[in-house]
Amino acid sequence: MPNSEKLRTVVVDDERLAREELCFLLSQMGGIDVVAQADDGVAALEVIAEQAPDLVMLDVQMPGLTGFEVARRLFRGGTDSHLVFVTAYDQHAIEAFDVNAVDYLLKPVEAERL
Repeated sequence: MPNSEKLRTVVVDDERLAREELCFLLSQMGGIDVVAQADDGVAALEVIAEQAPDLVMLDVQMPGLTGFEVARRLFRGGTDSHLVFVTAYDQHAIEAFDVNAVDYLLKPVEAERL
């Protein structure tokens, strides 16, 4: 698949190993191009504004701004990016869908679920 047809993706997680694992899993899928990564909510907003990705894989609990705060700011700004929350906490699922997430994945992410 040419790069122009790949899903341009930003991965946001404050845990470096979790972020690297998710990027690895995404690279194995095909059809996905991880164009940027961020390790906190403020950096996430910056790279998302810069890259205008199709998809953002977003952790919930991060320093600076939580994933939900990032999502709310993105949607107030009229983002076209689709959001998937990736977290170790299942109790945030309803809130994730309240901010228009397209999915909610629990860590550790399994390739089959991804």
